[in-house]
Amino acid sequence: MARGAGGTDGGSGRFFIGLIMMIAGGYLFLDAVKVSYGFNFGMRLYSIGGFHLTSGMVLIPLMFGIGLIFYNAKNIIGWILTVATLIMLVFGIISSIHFRLRSMSAFELITILVLGIGGIGLFLSSLRPSRSKG
Repeated sequence: MARGAGGTDGGSGRFFIGLIMMIAGGYLFLDAVKVSYGFNFGMRLYSIGGFHLTSGMVLIPLMFGIGLIFYNAKNIIGWILTVATLIMLVFGIISSIHFRLRSMSAFELITILVLGIGGIGLFLSSLRPSRSKG
């Protein structure tokens, strides 16, 4: 006897329809999200007490670290300065990203929710064994 989705007796049709619905709902949702950022070299990245560390100030240890690495590649302080500064810059850039849902009609929102959540439900129900009579 042929097995369905996930090795169960559930329906393969439900599996693929649910998968397509999930993909479509996910695409429409991600298409509705607008991403903006506020990263610049005068932006306040970190605050230590009353002192504010800007993203431009973070580049100073990077310059020293790179200089130490070029002077002596085995200098551990240069490597620590460089890696720590790059990690601080990456976290600063990531923390300055803002996600916003664009304005949309109620129909668009309901369509996204029905496709996404309905697709998940249909997909998961296809993985259950069917209760066939006989």
